[in-house]
Amino acid sequence: QRQLVESGGGLVQPGGSLRLSCVASGFSLGYYAVAWFRQVPGKDREGVSYISSFDSSTAYENSVKGRFTISRDDDKNAVYLQMDNLRPDDTAVYYCAAAWEIGSRRYSFEAHDYDYWGQGTQVTVSS
Repeated sequence: QRQLVESGGGLVQPGGSLRLSCVASGFSLGYYAVAWFRQVPGKDREGVSYISSFDSSTAYENSVKGRFTISRDDDKNAVYLQMDNLRPDDTAVYYCAAAWEIGSRRYSFEAHDYDYWGQGTQVTVSS
């Protein structure tokens, strides 16, 4: 069974840090582009960060640039999202997703491009 499992969410104060993990089972994540999305109730799911399978090039949504860092460890079949200087508006359920290919685009935050999704992990930023 092919699945993604996220972990690392929790409650953190503004300015704090969390590291999310996304571990794949049943398939080799190294062949897939991976993105982190987040969603709050009543809003559409939004792409936060992306890492390619080809050269590990990355992309970030504007509000997280300079604060979030995506990385991958293909030996561990995992992708990580280091989140620093967290703000209350980062509060959301965070999902990782894997895409076999996105065509010629440099990155994708289009949910329909992604083949596998995790169940999500809650991140709450509050004092």
